[in-house]
Amino acid sequence: MQQLKVLQSLWAMERREPDGFERTLEENLHIIAAASFDGVSYFLGDRDQTQTFKKLVNGTGLAIEACGLPASDDDLRRQIALAGELNPLHYNVQPDVRLRGLAEGAHLMERWIRISESAGFPVYFETHRNRLTTDLFYTLDLMDAVPDIPLLADLSHFLVGREFAWPVSAENHRLIERILDSSWAFHGRVASREQVQIEISFPHHKMWVNLFASWWRYGFRSWRRRAQSDAVLSFTCELGPRPYAITNRAGQDSTDRWAEALLMRGLVTDIWADSGENGTISSTARSKF
Repeated sequence: MQQLKVLQSLWAMERREPDGFERTLEENLHIIAAASFDGVSYFLGDRDQTQTFKKLVNGTGLAIEACGLPASDDDLRRQIALAGELNPLHYNVQPDVRLRGLAEGAHLMERWIRISESAGFPVYFETHRNRLTTDLFYTLDLMDAVPDIPLLADLSHFLVGREFAWPVSAENHRLIERILDSSWAFHGRVASREQVQIEISFPHHKMWVNLFASWWRYGFRSWRRRAQSDAVLSFTCELGPRPYAITNRAGQDSTDRWAEALLMRGLVTDIWADSGENGTISSTARSKF
């Protein structure tokens, strides 16, 4: 049966509060595992850092999403090799390349897809600002030039980047659906048309929460149609620290991001449960938003 795994981003566990206190990697892994998340999203460092992480995560039962920012073919090969040491669900690429020409971008994407084919695990390309996929229109043009690019959808970047008017037009919904129809995993935060990450527990943000919930619902249903009957879909709660998180005058988070990550997990597992009849929820938490 198709399965959903809800992951928590380790980057999102950083506090970056004025008191300067940060938990250790081991402490964060314990918190995530104790809260019954299915896994973690981890940004690759060098080999020593990767081995340290591997030792700490072993025995926790947490699945791993490996992430990286390759800027060249060699970077991509090196990071795929590092990711392979972690036996990841997949490797998530933010292409750290900024190109204006479509032909150049298409050639790069074709090369990177070929390089990724020997990885032994899925390699996805994230929709993200300040990367090759920074712009919605450019990304759609890349998809036309290079069919079947396996995407990882972080839709917050496209909403902010294009500053969609409210209510979102039918045309813009169709453009986002094209992205979702090529997406194989998700990163989760809620944006408004001006801010990349807003507080999902604030009542006046409900309209934006509902918008993203509708996109995720469409994306889950699309994935179910395309994926194998025993495939695993991952959704990473990625409510990042400042400057993603909105802060008050004292530099403190305006909300409890960990509590909101748990809230997001409940929302996502509800959407998954309602998206089809042939799936199961791996995460133990399910609650109405």
